[in-house]
Amino acid sequence: MAEPSELAAYLETLVRQFEHPDFILTDPISIPHGFDDPADREIIGLFAALLAWGQRKTLLRKMEDLCERMDYRPHRFVRDFDEVRDARKLAGFKHRTFQPIDALWLTKSLQAVLRRYGSLENLFARHLPPEASDVGPALQGFSESVLTALPGAPSRLRKHLARPSTGSACKRLNMYLRWMVRSGPVDLGLWTRIRPDQLLLPLDVHSGRQARALGLLTRNSDDWRAVLELTEACRSFSPHDPARYDFALFGPGAFGVPLDPRFIVRSEALDRGR
Repeated sequence: MAEPSELAAYLETLVRQFEHPDFILTDPISIPHGFDDPADREIIGLFAALLAWGQRKTLLRKMEDLCERMDYRPHRFVRDFDEVRDARKLAGFKHRTFQPIDALWLTKSLQAVLRRYGSLENLFARHLPPEASDVGPALQGFSESVLTALPGAPSRLRKHLARPSTGSACKRLNMYLRWMVRSGPVDLGLWTRIRPDQLLLPLDVHSGRQARALGLLTRNSDDWRAVLELTEACRSFSPHDPARYDFALFGPGAFGVPLDPRFIVRSEALDRGR
């Protein structure tokens, strides 16, 4: 088994390989990168993160469609949304389980929280105590605030807004916060009210497989407890920026780059995913 310092050096090599501007082109983060106004980036970034399911090419095509429906002014579209006037623009938009009714109610609910908090950054930060070691309370508070922003919101909206209280890994929201908070050649670094050391790693079946193979994660389920375990392991290497290792875990799987066998401690974790 590799020494911790050797594993840390290997992870840094992977980060340098994948945290590169070329990564943006085929990743959902390319959607907010396509806008100049930070307010537009904040809004369309949330939609891109929440819809980040399935094939990348399909998602990017769907997000281009959504941007067009929003007249390429997503913040203004949400802020000034009038259901009588604008609902038709969202009619027919869908991506996997995200249906037109979800697009309509998410837009209406986001409008309501923007009116109350001024920005999504303010909403997340409002639910993050100063002493919080991670963004868990902010994730919970954000989702609950959006879900309860308007009376009559359909219960199906809950499956698109994950909450730690349900045991969910909250992968898409953690990815969104990585985009908004971290600075770098890929992430946007727009927000200042959440610290990078509070971020949690986005965890799904792919990054979980890589993490277990490298001995960074022992829990078998890709759930909230696994997120905390994985992030704590990554903090041991980078206390001030643990989420940077998302590139080391997600990148190899996304681009078909095999892990260095010298650092694999659970090869069966990779075999099960083939």
